Amino acid sequence: MKSISVVTLLWMIAMLAASCKKDGKNNTPEVHAVGTEYGTPYVAKYWKNGVLTNLSDGINDAVASSIFISGDDVYIAGSERPGIRFVAKYWKNGISTNLTDGTKSAGAYCIVVSDGDVYVAGYENSLVTTKSIAMYWKNGIPVTLTNGNNEAAGLSIFVVSGQVYVAGYESNGTKRVAKYWKNGVAVNLSDGTKDAQANSIVVSGADVYAAGQENNSGFTPIAKYWKNGVAVSLTDGTKTARAKDIQVINSDIYVTGEESNGMEAVAKYWKNGEPVSLTDGTNYAETTSIFISGTDIYVAGNEYNGTVDVARYWKNGVPVTLSDGAEYAYINGICVK
Repeated sequence: MKSISVVTLLWMIAMLAASCKKDGKNNTPEVHAVGTEYGTPYVAKYWKNGVLTNLSDGINDAVASSIFISGDDVYIAGSERPGIRFVAKYWKNGISTNLTDGTKSAGAYCIVVSDGDVYVAGYENSLVTTKSIAMYWKNGIPVTLTNGNNEAAGLSIFVVSGQVYVAGYESNGTKRVAKYWKNGVAVNLSDGTKDAQANSIVVSGADVYAAGQENNSGFTPIAKYWKNGVAVSLTDGTKTARAKDIQVINSDIYVTGEESNGMEAVAKYWKNGEPVSLTDGTNYAETTSIFISGTDIYVAGNEYNGTVDVARYWKNGVPVTLSDGAEYAYINGICVK
């Protein structure tokens, strides 16, 4: 059974790309995760070592998309709908800051902190065309990446040495083009003949990596990543697959996502192109985020339990469930400090 996801509700695929910084002060890992429980209304959630904190008050629909930890501060990006439209926002240590005013639909998908500056990637609709504009906010100040003529969104952000990389997509009028922007300058990853998008981006040394998916000629999404613009397919296109997050550690490339077995989606990750299944394919499952801590591999997502989707993560392949199964719930970001 396919889950009801925030992707559908906010017209996007993949609430993506959680990030985290380790300070090396604590030898006992702290597992931080963020996500959403779909009751009435939706509630933005944050778990620290399995202990739940609600980020929203349950009055308005709200979702939590991404997490970043800098020192002792916890930053979480997301969206909340106080009226008829979603407002892009982030929480710092549980205190919310709105990035948009609610006059136009908007969403925040990924957050990072660099040299004390807070960067959030997302979108806001154009008042003129009503189409979504890919953008990021630096310390609350918006930076637009597209002009609103075509649908676009920033889904992931990475900042290094003052250089700002944002991954996402922009429509060419008929198809989504996977791309990233470096300091506002667009780099196309796909040629625009088939739908594609980049869901996550990371820079390692001089190399730029982005993960996402691109349809084949039969309209089946292929999970792939791009290294310096050169595509590497992780699946063969015989079954639906998507790549949601990418991390590069000591030259090893980790990508997480899911691939259909013909009936259900199987949660998995790939290490240097080799797949590792996290679920057995009996129930629908998907992943959204991956974090590597020493020799441990943490992958976040959700799995259907026969009644609802439950929020869970896998540590070295062993599942840890965070939600109680009362409502559909999802983890959208994970990090370990």
